[in-house]
Amino acid sequence: MKKNTKSLSPELLHKMDAYWRAANYLSVGQIYLYDNPLLKEPLTLAHIKPRLLGHWGTTPGLNFIYVHLNRIIKEYDLNIIYITGP
Repeated sequence: MKKNTKSLSPELLHKMDAYWRAANYLSVGQIYLYDNPLLKEPLTLAHIKPRLLGHWGTTPGLNFIYVHLNRIIKEYDLNIIYITGP
């Protein structure tokens, strides 16, 4: 695999940041909410899960890795399996 030493373009960085923020938004919704993930109505206690299944603390870091792996997979046409867990 040939090493790429070029900097990432501002456009690509913007897209990667948008991907990361969207992934974090979806993750928060999956961890904390039963309903109303797009906040089309004011948030109420009925929308929030009483018992959380998941841990927000690891989520942004995992999403960060997904964003960068997707970039590398596309750039180098790689076959990668990313496995995480306890």
